Amino acid sequence: MKMISNTLKSLWKDESAQGATEYILLLVVVVTLAFIFKDKIKSAVTARLGNISDEMGGFQVEHQ
Repeated sequence: MKMISNTLKSLWKDESAQGATEYILLLVVVVTLAFIFKDKIKSAVTARLGNISDEMGGFQVEHQ
């Protein structure tokens, strides 16, 4: 019984997988936020790409 108790205590104190769990939870939060705000993100990216396209169209290359 003492051996089982010691094993459980050592497993409870073991934090080797804690980093991976934290990264997975962070990824879940980021994906959830991206899903919730996907329409706003899409419109912001589309507007930014439109601005870049307009600015690129303003450049003229002169050939000699």
